[in-house]
Amino acid sequence: MRKRLEILKIEHRDLDAAIDALNAAGAGDQLQIARLKKRKLKLKDQISLIADYLIPDIIA
Repeated sequence: MRKRLEILKIEHRDLDAAIDALNAAGAGDQLQIARLKKRKLKLKDQISLIADYLIPDIIA
């Protein structure tokens, strides 16, 4: 699970860099940028689920 979490975090960072590069280049392909952002949000949700599973909340 920890390995999967690291892979998802790397992919999330890569998507962030790709979105920034497309915006900086002024590519104007808003559909592709929107798809990348949607994928990035899905990855964030998966990262949160796995992190919550690995590090459960402890009520003290």
